[in-house]
Amino acid sequence: MHILEQIIEYEFKNKELLKTALTHSSYANEMGGDIKYNERLEFLGDSVLGMITAEYLYRMHPEMPEGQLTKLRSTLVCEKSLHRFAESIKLGEFMYLGKGETRTGGRKRPSILADAFESLIAAIFIDSGFDEAKKFVLGFIANAEIDEPTITDYKSTLQEIIQRNHGEILEYFMAGESGPDHNKKFIVEVKLNSNVIGTGEGRSKKQAEQMAAREALKLMGVKV
Repeated sequence: MHILEQIIEYEFKNKELLKTALTHSSYANEMGGDIKYNERLEFLGDSVLGMITAEYLYRMHPEMPEGQLTKLRSTLVCEKSLHRFAESIKLGEFMYLGKGETRTGGRKRPSILADAFESLIAAIFIDSGFDEAKKFVLGFIANAEIDEPTITDYKSTLQEIIQRNHGEILEYFMAGESGPDHNKKFIVEVKLNSNVIGTGEGRSKKQAEQMAAREALKLMGVKV
């Protein structure tokens, strides 16, 4: 366990917390007795991780609407990401697993490692408080290589941004159409308080509205 503490650059005051975070239920069941395992810590770690990640994204992306923030947070705290974080500190090598889990590759199983990573967060939180847990988590999520979620519904995203300011009126107007019936093109303007903030063109009114909203988002500096 001392080697793991060196890897994560955190020394536990209560070593039992670390041992519990690393103990899988399969080990506790095999050993019998009153051995604590990490499921309760995992429950707490999930909430601590979610709070830290949400605050980080809120501060890092001041213009990103709530829906996109939620998608980005989900990407950062999903099993795939947590498994990758756990592997980067070789967490599986330090776990207490039952013989069956060990034989079947439990030390590399994504679900086990992701749960253990959340348990480790909780253990640090209990041992030293929120600031230390935050320091630990940010060391991973701030450097995570992920793609920001792609906006596919420009109208909804624009609406979310405009709704932050009460009293603002967002409307779409048909500005024109062209072409034969079988190949029409529609032009739509989106207005904010009667001012045009975007113009879009499409083969349907809905598509033109989406393109108008996209242009408005680009003018606002939103990555689309």
